[in-house]
Amino acid sequence: MTQPPAQHARRTPLSGWRRGAKALAIALTVAVVAAVAVGGFYAWSLSQRLQEAAVPLADAPEQPPALSEYAEPFTVLVVGTDECDDQVREAFGARCTDPENDGTRNDVNMLVHVSADPRRVTVVSFPRDLELPIPECTAPDGTVFEGSFKPPINSAYAAGGLTCVAETVSQLSGQSIPFAAKVSFGNVVNITDAIGGVEVCIGGDGIDDPDAGIDWEPGPRVVTGYDALAFLRTRKGIGDGSDLARIGNQQQYLSRLVNKLRSDEVLSNPGTLIGLANTAVNNITPSESLADPIRIAQLAYTLKDVPFDDITFVQFPVVDDPDDPNRVVPDEASAAILWDALERNAPLALTGEAGANGGVIADPSAPAPTEPAPAETTPAPDATDTPAAPEVVELPSNVSGSKADQATCSAGNG
Repeated sequence: MTQPPAQHARRTPLSGWRRGAKALAIALTVAVVAAVAVGGFYAWSLSQRLQEAAVPLADAPEQPPALSEYAEPFTVLVVGTDECDDQVREAFGARCTDPENDGTRNDVNMLVHVSADPRRVTVVSFPRDLELPIPECTAPDGTVFEGSFKPPINSAYAAGGLTCVAETVSQLSGQSIPFAAKVSFGNVVNITDAIGGVEVCIGGDGIDDPDAGIDWEPGPRVVTGYDALAFLRTRKGIGDGSDLARIGNQQQYLSRLVNKLRSDEVLSNPGTLIGLANTAVNNITPSESLADPIRIAQLAYTLKDVPFDDITFVQFPVVDDPDDPNRVVPDEASAAILWDALERNAPLALTGEAGANGGVIADPSAPAPTEPAPAETTPAPDATDTPAAPEVVELPSNVSGSKADQATCSAGNG
Protein backbone atom coordinates (compact mmCIF):
# COMPACT_ATOMS: atom_id res chain seq x y z
CA MET A 1 0.00 0.00 0.00
CA THR A 2 1.41 3.39 -0.95
CA GLN A 3 1.93 5.63 2.05
CA PRO A 4 1.73 9.44 1.93
CA PRO A 5 4.76 11.54 2.86
CA ALA A 6 5.12 12.68 6.44
CA GLN A 7 3.78 16.04 7.48
CA HIS A 8 5.50 16.87 10.76
CA ALA A 9 8.51 18.08 8.78
CA ARG A 10 8.48 20.99 6.36
CA ARG A 11 8.01 19.50 2.91
CA THR A 12 5.65 19.89 -0.02
CA PRO A 13 2.56 17.67 0.37
CA LEU A 14 1.05 15.55 -2.38
CA SER A 15 -2.28 17.16 -1.66
CA GLY A 16 -3.12 19.96 0.74
CA TRP A 17 -6.72 18.75 1.04
CA ARG A 18 -5.63 15.31 2.20
CA ARG A 19 -3.84 16.95 5.10
CA GLY A 20 -7.06 18.67 6.06
CA ALA A 21 -8.84 15.64 7.44
CA LYS A 22 -8.09 16.56 11.04
CA ALA A 23 -10.98 18.96 10.71
CA LEU A 24 -13.35 16.04 10.81
CA ALA A 25 -12.80 15.32 14.49
CA ILE A 26 -15.43 17.88 15.46
CA ALA A 27 -18.31 15.81 14.12
CA LEU A 28 -18.73 13.31 16.96
CA THR A 29 -18.73 16.04 19.61
CA VAL A 30 -21.59 17.71 17.77
CA ALA A 31 -23.49 14.47 17.30
CA VAL A 32 -23.34 13.48 20.96
CA VAL A 33 -24.49 16.81 22.34
CA ALA A 34 -27.13 17.33 19.67
CA ALA A 35 -28.83 13.97 20.11
CA VAL A 36 -29.40 14.37 23.83
CA ALA A 37 -30.56 17.96 23.48
CA VAL A 38 -33.50 17.19 21.21
CA GLY A 39 -34.82 14.36 23.36
CA GLY A 40 -35.22 10.65 22.95
CA PHE A 41 -38.44 10.75 20.90
CA TYR A 42 -36.72 12.50 17.99
CA ALA A 43 -33.58 10.40 18.31
CA TRP A 44 -35.55 7.22 17.71
CA SER A 45 -36.54 8.42 14.24
CA LEU A 46 -32.84 8.58 13.34
CA SER A 47 -32.04 4.98 14.29
CA GLN A 48 -32.21 3.50 10.82
CA ARG A 49 -29.65 5.89 9.37
CA LEU A 50 -27.22 5.26 12.22
CA GLN A 51 -27.37 1.48 11.89
CA GLU A 52 -26.95 1.17 8.13
CA ALA A 53 -23.14 1.25 8.08
CA ALA A 54 -22.28 0.45 11.72
CA VAL A 55 -19.25 -1.78 12.40
CA PRO A 56 -18.42 -4.08 15.34
CA LEU A 57 -15.87 -3.39 18.09
CA ALA A 58 -14.15 -5.99 20.24
CA ASP A 59 -14.74 -3.98 23.43
CA ALA A 60 -18.41 -3.10 22.87
CA PRO A 61 -20.22 -2.63 26.22
CA GLU A 62 -22.53 -5.28 27.65
CA GLN A 63 -24.88 -2.88 29.38
CA PRO A 64 -27.82 -1.71 27.22
CA PRO A 65 -28.39 2.00 26.51
CA ALA A 66 -30.64 3.95 28.86
CA LEU A 67 -31.83 7.52 29.39
CA SER A 68 -29.53 8.00 32.36
CA GLU A 69 -25.84 8.58 33.00
CA TYR A 70 -23.39 5.97 31.74
CA ALA A 71 -22.16 4.54 35.02
CA GLU A 72 -18.59 3.56 34.13
CA PRO A 73 -15.58 5.36 32.66
CA PHE A 74 -15.52 5.06 28.88
CA THR A 75 -13.67 6.07 25.74
CA VAL A 76 -14.86 7.17 22.31
CA LEU A 77 -12.56 6.98 19.29
CA VAL A 78 -13.13 9.68 16.66
CA VAL A 79 -11.66 8.88 13.24
CA GLY A 80 -11.56 11.40 10.40
CA THR A 81 -10.96 10.10 6.90
CA ASP A 82 -9.72 11.93 3.82
CA GLU A 83 -12.26 10.58 1.31
CA CYS A 84 -13.94 12.84 -1.21
CA ASP A 85 -17.63 13.41 -0.55
CA ASP A 86 -19.95 14.43 -3.37
CA GLN A 87 -20.46 17.89 -1.86
CA VAL A 88 -16.72 18.66 -1.81
CA ARG A 89 -15.48 16.80 -4.89
CA GLU A 90 -15.74 19.75 -7.27
CA ALA A 91 -14.23 22.20 -4.81
CA PHE A 92 -11.26 19.91 -4.06
CA GLY A 93 -10.21 19.55 -7.69
CA ALA A 94 -6.98 17.53 -8.01
CA ARG A 95 -7.38 16.09 -4.51
CA CYS A 96 -10.32 14.07 -5.82
CA THR A 97 -9.14 13.43 -9.38
CA ASP A 98 -5.39 12.74 -9.09
CA PRO A 99 -4.76 8.94 -9.11
CA GLU A 100 -1.88 9.45 -6.67
CA ASN A 101 -4.42 10.45 -4.05
CA ASP A 102 -6.49 7.26 -4.31
CA GLY A 103 -7.38 5.44 -1.11
CA THR A 104 -8.87 6.42 2.22
CA ARG A 105 -6.68 7.25 5.19
CA ASN A 106 -7.53 7.98 8.81
CA ASP A 107 -5.79 11.35 9.12
CA VAL A 108 -7.71 12.20 12.31
CA ASN A 109 -7.34 9.93 15.31
CA MET A 110 -8.65 11.28 18.60
CA LEU A 111 -9.36 9.25 21.73
CA VAL A 112 -11.91 10.86 24.07
CA HIS A 113 -11.42 9.47 27.58
CA VAL A 114 -14.21 10.09 30.11
CA SER A 115 -13.61 9.24 33.75
CA ALA A 116 -16.17 8.68 36.51
CA ASP A 117 -16.69 10.16 39.98
CA PRO A 118 -15.77 12.89 39.28
CA ARG A 119 -16.21 13.22 35.54
CA ARG A 120 -13.21 14.45 33.59
CA VAL A 121 -12.74 14.50 29.82
CA THR A 122 -9.35 14.14 28.13
CA VAL A 123 -9.06 14.28 24.33
CA VAL A 124 -5.82 12.69 23.06
CA SER A 125 -4.80 13.52 19.47
CA PHE A 126 -2.46 11.11 17.64
CA PRO A 127 -0.30 12.60 14.84
CA ARG A 128 -1.07 11.16 11.41
CA ASP A 129 2.62 10.31 10.87
CA LEU A 130 2.98 8.37 14.11
CA GLU A 131 4.62 5.03 13.27
CA LEU A 132 3.54 2.03 15.34
CA PRO A 133 2.50 -1.64 14.96
CA ILE A 134 -0.91 -2.29 13.38
CA PRO A 135 -2.34 -5.62 14.55
CA GLU A 136 -4.04 -8.28 12.47
CA CYS A 137 -7.60 -7.15 11.77
CA THR A 138 -10.56 -7.97 9.55
CA ALA A 139 -12.15 -5.44 7.21
CA PRO A 140 -15.96 -5.11 6.90
CA ASP A 141 -15.84 -7.13 3.64
CA GLY A 142 -14.11 -10.02 5.42
CA THR A 143 -10.62 -9.30 4.11
CA VAL A 144 -7.97 -10.13 6.72
CA PHE A 145 -5.05 -7.74 7.19
CA GLU A 146 -2.08 -9.69 8.59
CA GLY A 147 -0.63 -6.80 10.55
CA SER A 148 2.39 -4.58 10.03
CA PHE A 149 5.36 -3.72 12.21
CA LYS A 150 5.84 0.02 11.70
CA PRO A 151 3.50 1.80 9.29
CA PRO A 152 2.03 5.26 9.99
CA ILE A 153 -1.17 5.17 12.00
CA ASN A 154 -3.12 6.76 9.13
CA SER A 155 -2.86 3.55 7.10
CA ALA A 156 -4.97 1.55 9.60
CA TYR A 157 -8.34 2.50 8.07
CA ALA A 158 -7.31 1.30 4.62
CA ALA A 159 -6.10 -1.94 6.21
CA GLY A 160 -9.33 -2.82 8.02
CA GLY A 161 -11.72 0.06 8.46
CA LEU A 162 -12.86 1.67 11.70
CA THR A 163 -12.50 -1.59 13.63
CA CYS A 164 -8.81 -1.79 12.70
CA VAL A 165 -8.14 1.80 13.79
CA ALA A 166 -9.79 1.07 17.15
CA GLU A 167 -7.69 -2.05 17.66
CA THR A 168 -4.52 -0.15 16.75
CA VAL A 169 -5.19 2.70 19.19
CA SER A 170 -6.27 0.27 21.91
CA GLN A 171 -3.03 -1.68 21.52
CA LEU A 172 -0.97 1.52 21.70
CA SER A 173 -2.79 3.07 24.66
CA GLY A 174 -3.88 0.05 26.66
CA GLN A 175 -7.35 1.59 26.73
CA SER A 176 -10.54 -0.34 26.09
CA ILE A 177 -12.53 1.35 23.29
CA PRO A 178 -16.27 0.56 23.50
CA PHE A 179 -17.43 3.36 21.16
CA ALA A 180 -16.13 4.80 17.88
CA ALA A 181 -17.27 6.90 14.94
CA LYS A 182 -15.89 7.85 11.54
CA VAL A 183 -16.48 11.15 9.72
CA SER A 184 -15.25 12.55 6.39
CA PHE A 185 -14.48 15.80 4.54
CA GLY A 186 -18.00 16.94 3.72
CA ASN A 187 -19.23 16.23 7.25
CA VAL A 188 -17.34 19.24 8.58
CA VAL A 189 -19.04 21.59 6.14
CA ASN A 190 -22.52 20.28 6.96
CA ILE A 191 -22.16 20.15 10.73
CA THR A 192 -20.44 23.51 11.11
CA ASP A 193 -23.23 25.17 9.14
CA ALA A 194 -25.85 23.43 11.29
CA ILE A 195 -24.43 24.98 14.45
CA GLY A 196 -24.16 28.43 12.89
CA GLY A 197 -20.37 28.63 12.82
CA VAL A 198 -17.68 28.90 15.49
CA GLU A 199 -15.70 31.99 16.45
CA VAL A 200 -11.94 31.36 16.40
CA CYS A 201 -8.99 33.61 17.16
CA ILE A 202 -6.37 34.41 14.51
CA GLY A 203 -3.16 35.56 16.18
CA GLY A 204 0.39 36.39 15.18
CA ASP A 205 0.68 37.96 11.74
CA GLY A 206 -2.51 36.37 10.45
CA ILE A 207 -2.87 33.24 8.33
CA ASP A 208 -1.68 33.27 4.72
CA ASP A 209 -1.89 29.74 3.32
CA PRO A 210 -2.54 29.38 -0.43
CA ASP A 211 -2.83 25.58 -0.05
CA ALA A 212 -5.78 26.07 2.30
CA GLY A 213 -7.12 28.95 0.22
CA ILE A 214 -7.12 31.54 3.02
CA ASP A 215 -5.48 34.89 3.67
CA TRP A 216 -6.86 36.22 6.98
CA GLU A 217 -5.88 39.16 9.14
CA PRO A 218 -5.35 38.77 12.92
CA GLY A 219 -8.41 38.99 15.14
CA PRO A 220 -11.60 37.06 15.95
CA ARG A 221 -13.34 35.37 13.04
CA VAL A 222 -16.52 33.30 12.77
CA VAL A 223 -15.88 30.38 10.44
CA THR A 224 -18.59 28.35 8.71
CA GLY A 225 -18.72 25.78 5.92
CA TYR A 226 -15.63 25.69 3.72
CA ASP A 227 -13.96 28.42 5.77
CA ALA A 228 -14.15 26.16 8.81
CA LEU A 229 -12.62 23.31 6.85
CA ALA A 230 -9.89 25.60 5.51
CA PHE A 231 -9.10 26.84 9.02
CA LEU A 232 -8.89 23.31 10.38
CA ARG A 233 -6.68 22.06 7.57
CA THR A 234 -4.23 24.98 7.40
CA ARG A 235 -0.65 23.86 8.00
CA LYS A 236 1.75 26.25 6.28
CA GLY A 237 -0.08 29.27 7.70
CA ILE A 238 0.58 28.55 11.39
CA GLY A 239 3.53 27.90 13.68
CA ASP A 240 6.43 26.16 11.98
CA GLY A 241 4.23 24.93 9.16
CA SER A 242 4.17 21.33 10.40
CA ASP A 243 1.42 18.82 10.97
CA LEU A 244 2.19 18.80 14.70
CA ALA A 245 1.57 22.55 14.83
CA ARG A 246 -1.79 22.03 13.18
CA ILE A 247 -2.99 19.78 16.02
CA GLY A 248 -2.93 22.74 18.41
CA ASN A 249 -5.04 24.72 15.97
CA GLN A 250 -7.53 21.87 15.81
CA GLN A 251 -7.72 21.86 19.61
CA GLN A 252 -8.46 25.59 19.68
CA TYR A 253 -11.43 24.93 17.41
CA LEU A 254 -12.68 22.03 19.53
CA SER A 255 -12.45 24.09 22.72
CA ARG A 256 -14.47 26.93 21.21
CA LEU A 257 -16.92 24.43 19.74
CA VAL A 258 -17.54 22.95 23.19
CA ASN A 259 -18.16 26.48 24.46
CA LYS A 260 -20.74 27.15 21.79
CA LEU A 261 -22.52 23.83 22.24
CA ARG A 262 -22.89 24.52 25.95
CA SER A 263 -24.14 28.08 25.40
CA ASP A 264 -27.72 29.31 25.47
CA GLU A 265 -27.32 30.22 21.79
CA VAL A 266 -27.53 26.52 20.94
CA LEU A 267 -29.16 24.76 23.89
CA SER A 268 -32.13 27.14 24.13
CA ASN A 269 -32.97 27.08 20.41
CA PRO A 270 -35.15 24.04 19.55
CA GLY A 271 -34.90 24.65 15.82
CA THR A 272 -31.11 24.71 15.96
CA LEU A 273 -31.01 21.58 18.08
CA ILE A 274 -33.33 19.55 15.87
CA GLY A 275 -31.47 20.57 12.72
CA LEU A 276 -28.15 19.84 14.39
CA ALA A 277 -29.21 16.37 15.53
CA ASN A 278 -30.46 15.48 12.05
CA THR A 279 -27.28 16.76 10.41
CA ALA A 280 -25.04 15.01 12.91
CA VAL A 281 -26.69 11.62 12.45
CA ASN A 282 -26.35 11.98 8.68
CA ASN A 283 -22.66 12.75 9.05
CA ILE A 284 -21.20 9.97 11.19
CA THR A 285 -20.54 6.29 10.56
CA PRO A 286 -20.63 4.73 14.04
CA SER A 287 -19.60 1.50 15.66
CA GLU A 288 -22.52 -0.84 16.36
CA SER A 289 -22.26 0.16 20.03
CA LEU A 290 -22.88 3.82 19.10
CA ALA A 291 -25.55 3.19 16.45
CA ASP A 292 -28.41 3.81 18.85
CA PRO A 293 -29.71 7.35 19.46
CA ILE A 294 -30.51 6.42 23.05
CA ARG A 295 -26.87 5.48 23.59
CA ILE A 296 -25.71 8.78 22.07
CA ALA A 297 -28.16 10.59 24.34
CA GLN A 298 -26.86 8.65 27.34
CA LEU A 299 -23.23 9.56 26.67
CA ALA A 300 -24.13 13.20 26.06
CA TYR A 301 -26.12 13.36 29.30
CA THR A 302 -23.07 11.97 31.08
CA LEU A 303 -20.85 14.76 29.67
CA LYS A 304 -23.15 17.74 29.94
CA ASP A 305 -21.96 19.11 33.30
CA VAL A 306 -18.20 18.43 33.15
CA PRO A 307 -16.44 21.68 34.21
CA PHE A 308 -14.39 23.35 31.49
CA ASP A 309 -11.23 23.14 33.60
CA ASP A 310 -11.64 19.35 33.64
CA ILE A 311 -11.84 19.13 29.82
CA THR A 312 -8.27 18.74 28.57
CA PHE A 313 -6.97 18.53 24.99
CA VAL A 314 -3.52 16.94 24.63
CA GLN A 315 -1.28 15.69 21.88
CA PHE A 316 0.10 12.18 22.29
CA PRO A 317 3.82 12.53 23.13
CA VAL A 318 6.21 11.62 20.33
CA VAL A 319 9.87 11.81 19.36
CA ASP A 320 11.42 11.91 15.90
CA ASP A 321 11.88 8.51 14.31
CA PRO A 322 15.66 7.90 14.23
CA ASP A 323 15.18 5.99 10.96
CA ASP A 324 13.09 8.68 9.26
CA PRO A 325 13.23 12.35 10.36
CA ASN A 326 9.93 13.00 8.55
CA ARG A 327 7.98 10.71 10.88
CA VAL A 328 7.54 10.23 14.61
CA VAL A 329 7.37 7.32 17.07
CA PRO A 330 5.80 7.10 20.55
CA ASP A 331 7.58 8.59 23.56
CA GLU A 332 6.68 5.62 25.74
CA ALA A 333 7.91 7.10 29.03
CA SER A 334 5.85 10.31 28.70
CA ALA A 335 2.84 8.37 27.41
CA ALA A 336 2.95 6.06 30.44
CA ILE A 337 2.53 9.06 32.75
CA LEU A 338 -0.51 10.22 30.79
CA TRP A 339 -2.22 6.80 30.70
CA ASP A 340 -1.53 6.19 34.40
CA ALA A 341 -3.07 9.56 35.32
CA LEU A 342 -6.19 8.73 33.30
CA GLU A 343 -6.43 5.31 34.92
CA ARG A 344 -6.33 6.89 38.40
CA ASN A 345 -8.64 9.75 37.38
CA ALA A 346 -6.10 12.28 38.57
CA PRO A 347 -6.49 15.98 37.72
CA LEU A 348 -4.09 16.97 34.93
CA ALA A 349 -1.73 19.95 34.92
CA LEU A 350 -0.18 20.99 31.61
CA THR A 351 3.46 22.06 31.86
CA GLY A 352 4.25 22.38 28.16
CA GLU A 353 3.16 24.77 25.44
CA ALA A 354 -0.48 25.24 24.46
CA GLY A 355 0.33 23.54 21.16
CA ALA A 356 3.28 21.67 19.74
CA ASN A 357 5.59 23.33 17.20
CA GLY A 358 4.15 26.79 17.84
CA GLY A 359 0.73 26.10 16.35
CA VAL A 360 -1.20 28.19 18.88
CA ILE A 361 -0.40 30.78 21.50
CA ALA A 362 -2.07 31.65 24.79
CA ASP A 363 -4.12 34.82 24.54
CA PRO A 364 -4.30 36.54 27.95
CA SER A 365 -6.31 39.43 26.46
CA ALA A 366 -9.12 37.18 25.21
CA PRO A 367 -12.08 36.55 27.50
CA ALA A 368 -11.98 33.12 29.09
CA PRO A 369 -14.78 30.73 28.14
CA THR A 370 -17.77 30.88 30.44
CA GLU A 371 -20.04 28.11 31.59
CA PRO A 372 -23.22 27.77 33.66
CA ALA A 373 -22.81 27.62 37.43
CA PRO A 374 -22.62 24.01 38.68
CA ALA A 375 -25.66 22.55 40.33
CA GLU A 376 -25.64 22.51 44.13
CA THR A 377 -24.81 19.16 45.68
CA THR A 378 -25.52 17.74 49.11
CA PRO A 379 -22.37 16.96 51.14
CA ALA A 380 -21.78 13.36 52.10
CA PRO A 381 -23.12 12.48 55.58
CA ASP A 382 -19.68 11.45 56.82
CA ALA A 383 -16.79 13.14 55.08
CA THR A 384 -14.32 10.76 56.75
CA ASP A 385 -15.66 7.94 54.55
CA THR A 386 -14.82 9.82 51.35
CA PRO A 387 -11.58 8.52 49.77
CA ALA A 388 -8.80 11.05 49.29
CA ALA A 389 -8.71 12.63 45.85
CA PRO A 390 -5.63 11.77 43.77
CA GLU A 391 -2.94 14.42 43.57
CA VAL A 392 -2.65 16.58 40.47
CA VAL A 393 -0.38 14.99 37.87
CA GLU A 394 1.97 17.32 36.03
CA LEU A 395 2.23 15.99 32.50
CA PRO A 396 5.65 16.03 30.80
CA SER A 397 6.43 19.13 28.78
CA ASN A 398 6.15 17.28 25.46
CA VAL A 399 2.48 16.49 26.19
CA SER A 400 1.32 19.81 24.76
CA GLY A 401 -2.27 20.94 24.99
CA SER A 402 -4.83 23.20 26.62
CA LYS A 403 -7.94 23.25 28.81
CA ALA A 404 -11.42 24.13 27.59
CA ASP A 405 -11.39 27.17 29.89
CA GLN A 406 -8.22 28.57 28.29
CA ALA A 407 -8.26 31.07 25.44
CA THR A 408 -5.77 30.35 22.65
CA CYS A 409 -5.17 31.84 19.21
CA SER A 410 -3.71 30.48 15.99
CA ALA A 411 -0.05 31.40 15.78
CA GLY A 412 -0.32 32.80 12.28
CA ASN A 413 2.97 33.17 10.43
CA GLY A 414 1.56 35.14 7.47
